[in-house]
Amino acid sequence: MDFKSKIILIYGPTASGKTDFAIRLAEKIKGEVINADSMQIYKDFNILTARPLKKDIKKIKHHLYGIVEAKKDFSSGDWVKLVAKKISFIRKKNKIPILVGGTGLYFKSIIDGLVEIPKIPLKTRNQVRKLQKKLYQKNFFEKLIKIDPLVKGRIDPADTQRSVRAFEVKHHTKKSIFEWYKQTKPKFEKNEFVKLYIDFSRPELIKRIYLRTEKMLENGSIPEVKKFLGLKVPKNKSISKAIGINEITNLIKNRLTKDQVIEKISIKTRQYAKRQVTWARGNMRDWKKIKPKDLNNFLKNI
Repeated sequence: MDFKSKIILIYGPTASGKTDFAIRLAEKIKGEVINADSMQIYKDFNILTARPLKKDIKKIKHHLYGIVEAKKDFSSGDWVKLVAKKISFIRKKNKIPILVGGTGLYFKSIIDGLVEIPKIPLKTRNQVRKLQKKLYQKNFFEKLIKIDPLVKGRIDPADTQRSVRAFEVKHHTKKSIFEWYKQTKPKFEKNEFVKLYIDFSRPELIKRIYLRTEKMLENGSIPEVKKFLGLKVPKNKSISKAIGINEITNLIKNRLTKDQVIEKISIKTRQYAKRQVTWARGNMRDWKKIKPKDLNNFLKNI
């Protein structure tokens, strides 16, 4: 496979070995790695979010890891703008950009382009959120369908976040969010991408998640959470939703034992991995799926 002048995308569920594979691929094709994980963007958690190790960063140039302060907002739109610049920068050095991560929305944004929706006023956003809480999700979604029929079949009725977003966009702009999507122009051509998906079996992934959680607690995630708690970051900030913060906080406060924390974090991580796989099934049908046992042969045949 010829990777020259290509942009490599590597996606897979959490704990599937994406980072290791990306580094090995980068060594083989003279590439540089760009982060496509929404939690690894933040400075505050290295161990908890499983960022690349220092030895790997020394080996291969990495970009967009740990660049955002915890209290700051950071959207997929912010990410796309930074990534476009990094891709251009890497290509000018005659290197190959390799995007790796587990945030499906990031990959969708870079492939399909950034949706240029006008900024929704805070007052409108708060009104829509209050309405959703008042009606509950089932009735709220039914109301959404009435004002924006294009949503039907495109948004999961149980997906609160996307439902609220679609509602506020329609309410403020008088246009469906899907009409805005149609107007979107991608920055890159479709044929520029090589899209690779690491396809792990569920039982093996569950084992890897449990082992990684154990190591995470041994290797310094507890001090990370202690330091983070001292920052008093609002709970509505994205980083506050990182898996493990709540459980380790309860460990620090002696509300949970270490074994209980490992079990609870593992369960949450498994649930997240399941959502990632489900998202991939619906959005990554044209990606090349590689089984873990075939990764070595894939690299050998480059």
